[in-house]
Amino acid sequence: MASLERPRDAEAAEEAVSVAATRPLDGTPLGRVVFWIGVALALFHIWANTVGLVRELTLTAVHWGGFGLLCALVIPARRRDSRAMLVVDAGLGLLALAAGIYAVFAFDPLYERGVTFVWSDWLFSILAVALALEFARRSAGWFIPVLALLGLAYVAFLGPWAPGVFRFPGLTLETTLFRAYFEVSGMFGDIARIGATYVFMFVLFGAFLLRSGAGDFVIDLARVVAGRFTGGPGLVAVFGSALMGTVSGSAVANTVSTGVVTIPLMTRAGFPPRFAAGVEAAASTGGQLMPPIMGAGAFVMANYTQIPYLTIAAVSVLPALLYFFSVGVWVRITARKHDLRPPAETPPPLWEVLRRGGLTFVLPIGVLVGMLVWGFTPTYAAGAGMLAVVVASWLGPRPMGPRAVLEALALGARNMVTTAMLLVTIGLVVMVVATTGMGNTISLMLAEWAGGSLFVALVLVALASLVLGMGLPVTASYIVLATLSAPALVQLINQNHVIAMIADGTLPEAAKAIFLLADPAAAARLAGPMPYEEAAALYALVPPEFSGTLFQQALSPEVLLTTLLSAHMIIFWLSQDSNVTPPVCLAAFAAAAVARTPPMATGLTAWRIAKGLYIVPVLFAYTPYLSGDFATALGITLFAALAVYALAAAFEGYAEWPLALPTRLALAAAGVVLLWPAAAAWHGAAAVTVAAVLALDRLWPGRRDQLSRNM
Repeated sequence: MASLERPRDAEAAEEAVSVAATRPLDGTPLGRVVFWIGVALALFHIWANTVGLVRELTLTAVHWGGFGLLCALVIPARRRDSRAMLVVDAGLGLLALAAGIYAVFAFDPLYERGVTFVWSDWLFSILAVALALEFARRSAGWFIPVLALLGLAYVAFLGPWAPGVFRFPGLTLETTLFRAYFEVSGMFGDIARIGATYVFMFVLFGAFLLRSGAGDFVIDLARVVAGRFTGGPGLVAVFGSALMGTVSGSAVANTVSTGVVTIPLMTRAGFPPRFAAGVEAAASTGGQLMPPIMGAGAFVMANYTQIPYLTIAAVSVLPALLYFFSVGVWVRITARKHDLRPPAETPPPLWEVLRRGGLTFVLPIGVLVGMLVWGFTPTYAAGAGMLAVVVASWLGPRPMGPRAVLEALALGARNMVTTAMLLVTIGLVVMVVATTGMGNTISLMLAEWAGGSLFVALVLVALASLVLGMGLPVTASYIVLATLSAPALVQLINQNHVIAMIADGTLPEAAKAIFLLADPAAAARLAGPMPYEEAAALYALVPPEFSGTLFQQALSPEVLLTTLLSAHMIIFWLSQDSNVTPPVCLAAFAAAAVARTPPMATGLTAWRIAKGLYIVPVLFAYTPYLSGDFATALGITLFAALAVYALAAAFEGYAEWPLALPTRLALAAAGVVLLWPAAAAWHGAAAVTVAAVLALDRLWPGRRDQLSRNM
């Protein structure tokens, strides 16, 4: 089956959702310059991340300088561009490149003279910070540069004037610029390193896959597998976006690349245009949750937690599938509600689609996953994956020659410009938080506001994520939230574990000794089981400064590691809601541009469909979903899938047929029980209730027929 052609307005849709207006490059001298700069940058990064030995500062500084030059050439300072503005931007780009190179060569002499600035250090450090703020503004608007500028001002000037716990004695301007520009905690620190290594290598890998025709294969495969079912075109969007998410790792790119095909398919099948756009936006958001190539935040998470990326990807498979199932449930129910039949067309055999493009997609993904499993670093695995793409393309309909390889390199560099600029500037924010200790302060405040309730803390983090998502992209939102709130979530999840052990009477003897320091009489009450409320009151006797020691004594290293991963995964998932939650929801805006529907209304529809973004983090917090035990995780997934179906049916008033009000209430109650951390017997009873309620409602045809006539 031939792939559908890309609609002519696809490029317009991409521009419509872009925060920054880019200069026209196709067929222009500037386009050729940008092309070769992108190729050179990509080759440098591939060499540095595979066979080269490059100092971290050299890699990150050249990374920022090179992408700063690209950003200046590709994204004008203002939408009303001119030739004079291009000349100015080219000069700014060259200054960024010079500032990056200067940091490399000035680092050792600076330490040799006792970290004392000379005039050139002052000049280039101020220039680098100013250009980082400007390029971040061009890439994502004012929020990030204003946040970074306020943070730097807080460190250098405003700290002594801040009230209460936020008072900071302040640093000199020289020290502030040194930490921002030269130290590994600043703009060339860990966040920039993640961008220059893991993120860019996987962006390049995705660009190679897309250039080889893997995107067309994904859509074709989705149509063959899902297109023949009720609501098939909508399921094609879900299935196709899940597969495309393994390639792109970007919700907006996923929306545009698959939406230009799937949204017209859905509307032609009878789905309302706004619903079709909402489905595509919600499904594409899951692309950043879908292994093996997750969003950039997953690599940041691996760096923060020191948990291997392969482990993070492995435990993310079932939660990601659960999310896509939740989107598919909405598609199925809507198709049944509007009586949308499967399409009449007969798709070609599955073997034909696999023959035409299967190896182009499966072989490179197999090489990537295989090398990760065998212990190779993600960057090296991504480099080998690119070679596998080229080799596999010669077995498919679109073999990649030298020109195609160069185009893939340039495409990957172009796709990385915005992310590179944002990650470097976010590094300044992280430096401010680390320098001032603001992260610990806000984390303690969050725990205090939650009042010891993990559920309240989840709500607070979700609200903070929503507010930050109005001005920050997903990865930036995750970094800020993880820096500020992850310690509080870790504390509260561990606290729940310990309270449960006290209630069950299973607290280890070494941990009981901690209670002697608080209240010797309390230790005697730890001998046997007790009500949960009494156990929580006993835990409250432990001074906060001893809680860390208590966790170490009471909980195994595996539980502590799972808690750390769970806290970061909660924040990572909640950060994704900015893609589909108004007033700023870029994935929904992208889908609205393709479907030509109102952006805000489309965002509300996408937010309603993407409720899995809020359901799965609750499972991370209250269940052993990420413990590594596949059987346990599979059981949680199955019960949660049934809960998602019950809640969606209750919300819509429709399952496979119209539902009476008592049925909807019973399904809603059973769905909540299936998600709540209860005993297995409760979950089993709730599952039986869902099946029984649906069966009884099915056997009550008179009431159903009456409901059908009233709809």
